Amino acid sequence: MSDRVLDLSADPIALTAALVDIPSVSRDEGRIADEVEAALREQAGGYEIVRNGNAVLARTNFGLPSRVALAGHLDTVPIADNLPSRFEGDHLFGCGTSDMKSGDAVFLHLAATIAEPTHDITLIFYDCEEIEASANGLNRIERELPDWLHADVAILGEPSGGYIEAGCQGTLRVVISAAGTRAHSARSWLGDNAIHKLGAVLDRLSAYDARIVDIDGCTYREGLSAVRIEGGVAGNVIPDEAALTVNFRFAPDRSPEQALAHVRGVFDGLEVALEQTDVAAGALPGLHHPAAAALVSAADGMVRAKYGWTDVARFAALGIPAVNYGPGDPNLAHKRDERVAVAQISAVAATLRRYLTA
Repeated sequence: MSDRVLDLSADPIALTAALVDIPSVSRDEGRIADEVEAALREQAGGYEIVRNGNAVLARTNFGLPSRVALAGHLDTVPIADNLPSRFEGDHLFGCGTSDMKSGDAVFLHLAATIAEPTHDITLIFYDCEEIEASANGLNRIERELPDWLHADVAILGEPSGGYIEAGCQGTLRVVISAAGTRAHSARSWLGDNAIHKLGAVLDRLSAYDARIVDIDGCTYREGLSAVRIEGGVAGNVIPDEAALTVNFRFAPDRSPEQALAHVRGVFDGLEVALEQTDVAAGALPGLHHPAAAALVSAADGMVRAKYGWTDVARFAALGIPAVNYGPGDPNLAHKRDERVAVAQISAVAATLRRYLTA
């Protein structure tokens, strides 16, 4: 019986439980990074290994025709009385089981048990993904070790239900504000109600026909939604200011500039001001690339579009096709009863083994 904290050659289900039982809330990934680094150095032959902050990187240099990056974050959201892990029926429960220590476990297991891959492999286990984007460990790696991000295709082990979720949507937020004139509500005709002016904005949103677009066989649905509204002074005052925050989730065939122009067009002609407050580009699926197409084949064509934004966009910005592929239901991420179906861990591991050795 091994006395290792992490036995990478163990079944990836057991390895998932071992990773989950190492608390690693964002900014507190030191212990898990230590354990992952030690295990790789001891058990993953043929890998060059470096430590960068609380990120651990490893890669083969066999001179093979293509390179695959397997990337996963080590951090979790705050623990919600859901540690240590526990098995219940055919699921493993615990903080990070779905998002995304089961994906990390698969990558680590394959690194230790595939002796002769058909692609060179880069492993990227990074920190601070679950908090503000500026803290994301991939930013630091791109600044300090940019050559470690070079690959022909990148696979993010984010929970995807065992499907390849290709690319990701872009996201843009704007604040639409209206100005009026304050007055007593008993003499409302002396004022100009800023909240009422937002009614026309809401009418445009209610009538908006969201685009559905097919890219590389993946169907992306766009959405333009009001997500916050602010206004009002007191129960007897006509408000002179009001603002509505609108979020546009756009298909990855639009650039951020095109997305903003589209949103401006939707509200053109209204008596309001529009200010962009946040934007992140999407990522095209890139499934036409031979390395990505081989992954689709290994997964028996289980492919769908990714709704939402993930770090695949960071790789796409570097010109690297990237997909999300990992065990776990993304709808269970961050929940108190977060869990992963153990069968999905085995299935994802088997698919990636086929892909990396075919």
